[in-house]
Amino acid sequence: MNIAILVFIGGAIGAIFRELLMISVPKMADQFPLDIFIANISASFLLGIVAGLLTSKRIGQSMNAFFATGVMGGLSTFSSFVYGAVEIMKYPQYLWTGVVYLILSVVVGFIVIYFGYILGSKQCKNNPNHSV
Repeated sequence: MNIAILVFIGGAIGAIFRELLMISVPKMADQFPLDIFIANISASFLLGIVAGLLTSKRIGQSMNAFFATGVMGGLSTFSSFVYGAVEIMKYPQYLWTGVVYLILSVVVGFIVIYFGYILGSKQCKNNPNHSV
């Protein structure tokens, strides 16, 4: 199947998951954008798994394009991350919440990508002959 079509389909799936997440996560009293945070952290973890699977040759470039570029791209966007922070920090009483959101998102994002990568790589070691 054409890579562009795989990215398109994956992006649609990721965007649908994102919208479902946005409408199901409650708004926080301190304006912390929990919905965007969960979307970004979930996508980071899943991207780590996909990267681990790709590196260990459990999946090919087509599945990488579908999941990493498509699904994760539709689920998580940097522009929403930054916009959420700007929206919080325009109110002085929520400045600290915005700073915590930015730092927490970056730090936790790195951590979950790392663990996702380890998990994706480990799956290959358990079954080295399996490929998607």
